[in-house]
Amino acid sequence: MKSMLLALGLLITSFSSMGADMSNGADNFYQSDKVTMQKVAFNNQYGMKVAANLFTPKRLDAIAKHAAIIVGHPMGAVKEQSANLYATKMAEQGFVTLSLDLSFWGESAGTPRNAVSPDIYAEDFSAAVDFMGTQPLVDRERIGVIGVCGSGSFVISAAKIDPRMKAIATVSMYDMGAANRNGLQHAVTPQQRQRIIREAAEQRDVEFQGGATKLTGGTPQKLTGNPIGDEFYDFYRTSRGEVTPAGATPQTTTMPTLTSNVKFMNFYPLNDIETISPRPLLFITGAAAHSREFSEDAYQRAAEPKELLIIPGAGHVDLYDRVSLIPFAKLTAFFQRNLK
Repeated sequence: MKSMLLALGLLITSFSSMGADMSNGADNFYQSDKVTMQKVAFNNQYGMKVAANLFTPKRLDAIAKHAAIIVGHPMGAVKEQSANLYATKMAEQGFVTLSLDLSFWGESAGTPRNAVSPDIYAEDFSAAVDFMGTQPLVDRERIGVIGVCGSGSFVISAAKIDPRMKAIATVSMYDMGAANRNGLQHAVTPQQRQRIIREAAEQRDVEFQGGATKLTGGTPQKLTGNPIGDEFYDFYRTSRGEVTPAGATPQTTTMPTLTSNVKFMNFYPLNDIETISPRPLLFITGAAAHSREFSEDAYQRAAEPKELLIIPGAGHVDLYDRVSLIPFAKLTAFFQRNLK
């Protein structure tokens, strides 16, 4: 395999057996007449505004307290990409749900835009728990989280130090630390890693002296023939999932700043994952997903109760929005059982 700079660091050209029709069955912008959606905002512990969408089932008992689920979007995406879909579908099942924009992305605060800060990303999820705990319909003792792609590693990082997150599920999880340190299948050499770090440090000098901010990686602007790049292109650069986030353009979605992206080198979300026990963990990944290794690694390290669910025929991005493949029934049963 050959490594190349793509999407979320050095990705590996592989999985050439992927089908060409990667958007079959996709419904990223799904809306439901059974659910109401309200734009909300709250501050994280650092005083930064976090923008979110609050979803409430229309027929919910207005007197009782209910279980709630917080949903995080893929790395470099916005809440309108995958997170809203999961939040809507889970609200249809009776949960009060929240999708949020991580700091520096979408409608949330933070400059420079597209900055990487794993600690602040994790804090945003704890701030979302703060917010949900104040909602009249929500039982603060029954709050769970779902992290899609990179948010899978952020919710694990958050849950290790926030026991208010009672049940944790990840979908197509990317360990953003390992992905940047090692690449897929550990294809990045120590020399390549040092080159990336050196380039970021040199760019800091440029920007400190007034030079333009430089973005790195990200979804390509055109199909390249690389299966992984084309998989992300099919979601982020087409009508399937393309949106214009606040303070950016669709073309810069998924592209972090070069100088901040190296902060992932110091991000080890799976260290001490066993300390989340006895709170339950559910890892969902596709059988054909290029990111499958991260969910399998997390599952091996985690303590019971834990479960790894591998979806036949699913790639990484398939589980962003292909509703025929996403196991919503499994997620519903997991949270109903663990947020009693």
